[in-house]
Amino acid sequence: MNERSDCPINLTLEVIGDKWTLLIIRDIIFGNRRHFRELLTKSNEGISSNILADRLKTLMSEGILTREDDPTHKQKGIYSLTEKGIALLPILAEMGAWGYKYLPVSEELGVRAQVLRDGGPKMRADFMDELRARHLGIKPRKTRGPSVSERLQAAYEDAMARKTKDKTKNSRATKRA
Repeated sequence: MNERSDCPINLTLEVIGDKWTLLIIRDIIFGNRRHFRELLTKSNEGISSNILADRLKTLMSEGILTREDDPTHKQKGIYSLTEKGIALLPILAEMGAWGYKYLPVSEELGVRAQVLRDGGPKMRADFMDELRARHLGIKPRKTRGPSVSERLQAAYEDAMARKTKDKTKNSRATKRA
């Protein structure tokens, strides 16, 4: 790779600085999407297969992801974060918190950023431990109560339920008018 400078921000951007790379990492971390097809079809942004394949190849060559054969299907692979990839969580969490504060995000897509922001460094560390367990097979520390993943999912589901309830309520009000 021909870097523009040795500045740490530049070097980081050379590896993860395009939209698609960050969204792939987001989907692996927050959506637990580990197969090519899941990454291709379950993202709201609609990445093309050739761009996805290229970014996955780059992430693997940079040591951010690994790929292993899926034991349940000979033609599938499972992508896993490395420690280097897991270390990107705080960056994504900060980006999410910034976007939640300053941009017109929807409640259901912003709620995870809000929960992670409010949970602070302890919650992020716990989430990174969960990612290590899921992707690296490292036994997580024991924690009380629901996991960070479970809390993030519950917050998302609650926001979706409120959205559905509000749509139903607004639809009924429109019909009465």
